[in-house]
Amino acid sequence: MATNHEVRGSNPLRCNLTPHCLMIESTALGPIETNGIILFCPKTKQAALIDAPFGALEHFKKRIKELDLNVVMILLTHSHWDHIAEAAELKKHFNVPVLIHSEDASSLSKPGSDNMRSFDKIEGVDPDQLLSDGQIVELGNLKIEVIHTPGHAPGSVCFYIPSEKLLISGDTLFCRSIGRLDLPTSQAERMWPSLKKLAKLPPDIRVYPGHGEPTTIGDETFLNNAEEFFG
Repeated sequence: MATNHEVRGSNPLRCNLTPHCLMIESTALGPIETNGIILFCPKTKQAALIDAPFGALEHFKKRIKELDLNVVMILLTHSHWDHIAEAAELKKHFNVPVLIHSEDASSLSKPGSDNMRSFDKIEGVDPDQLLSDGQIVELGNLKIEVIHTPGHAPGSVCFYIPSEKLLISGDTLFCRSIGRLDLPTSQAERMWPSLKKLAKLPPDIRVYPGHGEPTTIGDETFLNNAEEFFG
């Protein structure tokens, strides 16, 4: 039976079904339309909140109540201000652990220490768990693999659920583009190997980025040669 739904925006405009047990909802929030994502297992109702843009607290509170979910963690793809803006508030409200890669932990605790200036003041929060490449995070019946993809930020990660053919790519990979490499945290020389790592995933993997619309690995044909296009 098909039990997977994917929804873009605050109003469900489309629902694509796959033969597994995952639901993902992605909504553009905040001043630069950063995607705040709810990922959950319908069988257990356990949910992870992925990234915390401005506006995330009120939006997530509303949707979690409407979907009757139990939030068990906050996963962060990296520590740029638009992705951690309301992480502290979400942690306080839901009383759940915050997880981020070790290389971005310090700028989560002290926003702005990475020289990324925010539109507004952001409250820091210490991570409860540090993520590492290859780590498996369990969410209900789902197993989420952490893929470390530095380049846009040192601690950038993607969250990969092989059973659902799904990748949450943060700001590493967008539809027809990649994360900016002209920022204080950027390391272009680390981005190219990260993208080649993603190129090894099956082409039918559905990708939910940190900004913009979903894509697939197969549609992003530049991954193995990204330096030629973006270097």
